Formats: sequence, structure tokens, C-alpha cells
Amino acid sequence: MISDTILYIPRKEILENVESDESREKRARVVPGRVWFRHPAAGELAEQGLRGVDMHCHTNHSDAPVSIADALARARGRGIGLAVTDHNVISGSLAAVKEAPDLLLIPGIEVSAFDGPHILVYFYSTADLRHFYLHCIRDRVQESPFLAIRATTSEILDMADSYSCICAAAHPYGYLIFNKGIGRCVERDYLPEDLIPRFDALEAICGGMNRTGNVRAMHLAERHDLGIVGGSDAHLLSDYGTVLTFSPADTVGDFLDNVRQHKNFVIGKEKNIFEKGLMGTALIARYLPYTIPSLSIHYEQNIPRVRRFLRRAGGLRK
Repeated sequence: MISDTILYIPRKEILENVESDESREKRARVVPGRVWFRHPAAGELAEQGLRGVDMHCHTNHSDAPVSIADALARARGRGIGLAVTDHNVISGSLAAVKEAPDLLLIPGIEVSAFDGPHILVYFYSTADLRHFYLHCIRDRVQESPFLAIRATTSEILDMADSYSCICAAAHPYGYLIFNKGIGRCVERDYLPEDLIPRFDALEAICGGMNRTGNVRAMHLAERHDLGIVGGSDAHLLSDYGTVLTFSPADTVGDFLDNVRQHKNFVIGKEKNIFEKGLMGTALIARYLPYTIPSLSIHYEQNIPRVRRFLRRAGGLRK
């Protein structure tokens, strides 16, 4: 069992001194020194010039009951920034940025790919976020709007290449029986491994995952020399700020640059069983109006995998 104590300790040189020599820089980017499993102390780190941002939050613009006003009040109360990453929609993110110019708010969206993985896309500007949504996402959203859109992981990454943004793989080994993470899809041979290096970062701590899944995600990022982010995957107000990505940055551009350059670290803890149960209840309530189209999407997504499993099982019996 992995303990809740500090697993990796952030080293000062990672935050302040990026080596000029490429090989030394790559060694400095290895995950040890960049991930803590504990409750984040945003106030203490802010005194050292480090800004904490919850990089994975949902509101009532998608599948959570949290209003933008409440989310912003929570962020102010905790002294943190947010990335509102609603499923396949940007209205919550745009509203947050507009209503709270005093906070560090990362424009973002969580896109659900048709072949399984969820992709967190963070933008340097709301103009690019809006353009990406209108030209790449909106017309591909299905009748159950918060589930998979009509675009694969590869297609979404291709479209994002045209924008100033960072693509991070959400919860690489989750959730439950679903194939909503790039790590799980590759592991089960649903998707090719060469998709992983196309991401800029992986979510090293996701508050909705278990410890084993997060540790595996952390090492997956290390193997592929990718950046890391961390977020609560908040669906309830109490979730906000339980996992934070820290960086010595005061602007959206500097914050995202530091993620890309591996000059950040993550501190946080996963939800307990009770908290996950509350989150599940909130999700059910938001998906009930879309029960029939949701079942249809799950069927269409998973029937090819079932057939593939049966073909393989038949081949083994022969």
C-alpha cells in the first residue's frame, strides 16, 4: 500500500534553474521532485511566489451542480486559481473568466473522445478557446452532450495543433469499467501507444481516481517525458482545490508555459469512498434527462470492443 506521505519532493532547482545543457535539462524533468500526495497548502506556497490552480473543475454548465458564482467564491476563499473544464462546452469557462478578472483562471474544456480518452485542453486566450469550440467541437457534440463527441483522440489532437494550447490526458487510468483514459486504452490495445507522446501533459493526480491509478499516470508521464498537471475533477463545491498544480507564475501564459517546460509540480489527495459516492449521485442527476442517448453512445462505443474480445477468445479456444 502506498502511503499518504510525500512521495516526491519538489526540488528548488526545478522551479528556478533550468539547465542550459539539453541532457541535463531532460534529467531535471524526471517526475521525482514534482508530485506530493497530501492536502495542498496554497497559502503557505503563495508566500513563496507559487500559484496553485485546480486544473480540472466542472460546473452546472455541464454535469455538476456547482454555479460559477459559487466556484469563484470558493477559489477566492482558498486563494487559488481554476481551470473550468466542463465536458464539451465552454460557456462555464468563459463566464468564469469574464466575472473574475482578478483570479488566475485558465480557459479550458474537457473533450470526450469517441474512442474513449478524455482530453483537457487549456488555452492561452478565451478567443482561441471560443474558436476551437465553434469550429472543432460544437457540431460534433451528440444528444447526450457531456459524453463522447463524434471525433477520435487523434482527430481532436490534430485539431488542437492549430491553436496555442496545451493538451493534457485526463485521468489516464480511469474511470471504473470505462475506457476514459489514454493509459487504459493503450494498455487494453484499443489505441496505439504512439498517441501518448502527442499529448503535452498527463494528469498526474486526479482527485476522482484511486492512488494506484494516479501513481501509474505519474510514471507514464515520466516514461514519455511529458508535462504534468493535477486537478480535483470537481463536481461538488467541496471538491474544489483538493488537488492543485503549482507554478511560479502570475499569468495564464506563464503558467501554461511552465507546464509545457516541466517547471511546475502537483500536490493533492484523492476523494475518499464517501466523497466519490456523493459525486456519483450528483452525476446521475445530471445525466438522467439524457438516459436513452447516453445508453446509445455507450453501446456504440463499446460494441466493437466486445466483438474484438469475443474474436480473440474464440481464437484462443482454437
